[in-house]
Formats: sequence, structure tokens, C-alpha cells
Amino acid sequence: MEFFKYKQPIDFMGKSKIAMAVSIILILASYAILATKGLNYGIDFAGGTIVQVKYDTKAPIKAMREKLQADKLFDGASISEFGSPDEVVIRMKTSSASVAKDIGDVARAALQGTGNFTIRRVDIVGPKVGSELKEKGLMALFLSIAAILVYVAFRFEWRFAVASIAALVHDVSIAMGAVALFQIDVNLDVLAAILTLLGYSLNDTIIVFDRIREGITKSKKASLTEIINESITKTLARTTLTSLTTFFVVFTLFMFGGEIIHAFAFTLLVGIIVGTYSSIFVASPLLILFGFDVKNYHAKLAEKAKREAEKNRMREQFESGVM
Repeated sequence: MEFFKYKQPIDFMGKSKIAMAVSIILILASYAILATKGLNYGIDFAGGTIVQVKYDTKAPIKAMREKLQADKLFDGASISEFGSPDEVVIRMKTSSASVAKDIGDVARAALQGTGNFTIRRVDIVGPKVGSELKEKGLMALFLSIAAILVYVAFRFEWRFAVASIAALVHDVSIAMGAVALFQIDVNLDVLAAILTLLGYSLNDTIIVFDRIREGITKSKKASLTEIINESITKTLARTTLTSLTTFFVVFTLFMFGGEIIHAFAFTLLVGIIVGTYSSIFVASPLLILFGFDVKNYHAKLAEKAKREAEKNRMREQFESGVM
């Protein structure tokens, strides 16, 4: 920890205008990507069928396509590698028209003659179920943000609450822009990553805000900029170590966790980077932009302490029988 100790506060707020400009550019670029390319919804939300096939050797994708074209059930199906050359997934946008048919058995029969293989997984989601999952997922996201807004406003002050929500919107927007840019399949694991990102980013922001509030309460300085710089500098060691530790763990999952967890890990990787950045360069500068006044805050604290002292005095008089 000695390496991360600083004798003088770092002027983070001096770089805030540049940082905010970069954030605005990234957010606008993310929305532009979302508007043009859109999200690539997986079967969890769009509905459809996935058949995962593993071969003893490299999967003969060309031969598989030729075999599947002969069966109308697989009309429009796409075949792609799944983590390794010997494993592939067959994706169809529509689910099976008949529950009497076992898609695994149909795929096994259709692929006969392409080599030695096993059917490892069959996932089927109807379009109605996918639509319901999408609606409930969005509801969970909005309810989480609303609960965060109430919590932060109650614990701190409305300016802190709005600043923290703005930072969360910043993080989610950029993360979803990256998901759209690389056409990551948006399934329940991506939604889980977004909700995890909300908690991670908020935790980082709350720690910074808690130190800022402590600095405002104890410091005799009237400059909010100086207090914020001092507070962020004091939490920099914790922020750096926590972010790096989490980043390396998620990066390991991304590299070696397999295709199943790829989307979850990718979304979190982007989220960790922008979440750490936003706690310092988005949430904190917004306190200044929203006109938070240190003197007024001190006056409110003094008034609150005065009322509390008066209540304690009246309680003591009542208990002693003076009143």
C-alpha cells in the first residue's frame, strides 16, 4: 500500500472537463452503434433453438451445412465454432414446430455421415417466453436503478443520488455499446453482467462519495474541488487494487472460461474499466456541476446538531421532572 500513498492530492478535477468530453463522445458513439447495428438478441430473448455438437476431430462445418439443408426443420440455421474447432453450435431463429420431435434426435439423424460426434446440449425457447424474459429483464434493470436512487438520496443527498445514477447510466450505455459493436449474443448472462456491473460501479461510487462527505464534514476548506481531490486521492489505493484484482479475475474467465461464459465476462470487463473511471471522472465532477455548496452543507449540519441538542435537553428535563 505504500506504493499508492501520495503526499499531495492529485488534481483529478483539473482533468474533469477533458474526461467528461471523452465520456460524452463514448456515450454518443455507443448510442449510434446501438441505433445502427442494434443488439444481437440470443435465444433467451428472441426465441429459437440451439444445438451444441462436439466432434472427435475438427468439425466439418461445410459438410454439416450440406446435410442440414436437406431437412426443412433446419432451414435458415447458422453453424459456428463454439470455443474450439471440434465443437460447434447450430442456431435457428425459430423453435421446434412440434414438441413430439426431439431436436437432438433429428439433428443426430441429419448429421449422420459427417464423422463421430455427440449432441452435448439442446436449448429451445419459444418467442413468447423470450419476449417475457426480455420484459422482466428490463423491469429488473429499471427497478434496480430506482432502488439505488432512493438509497443514495436517503444516505447522502439528492445531488449525490443523481450523480451516482448518471454514472450508472454512463457505465451501462458504454457497456451495451461495446456488446452491440462486437455483436455479442444478448442472453440472460449479459443481463446478469449488467446487474452485476450496477452493483460494482455503485459500490465504487459510494466509497468515493462517503470519503467526500467525510471530507466536507471535517475539512475547514470551502472549496469543493479541493475536498474532492483529497478524497479521491485517499481512496485511490483501494480503488486501484480492487479494480485490478477484479479485472484480472474476470479477464481469466474471459480467456479460459469457455464460450459459455464469454459474453458475461466480456460485458463485465468493459464495465469494470468504465465503472472505475466513472466513479472518479463522472460522478464526482457532477457534484460541482449540480452546485453543491459546502457552506450551506455546514450550515445544515450545524442546524441539525442544534435541533438534536435541543431535543436531548428537553428529554433530560422531562426525565428529571423539571418540565
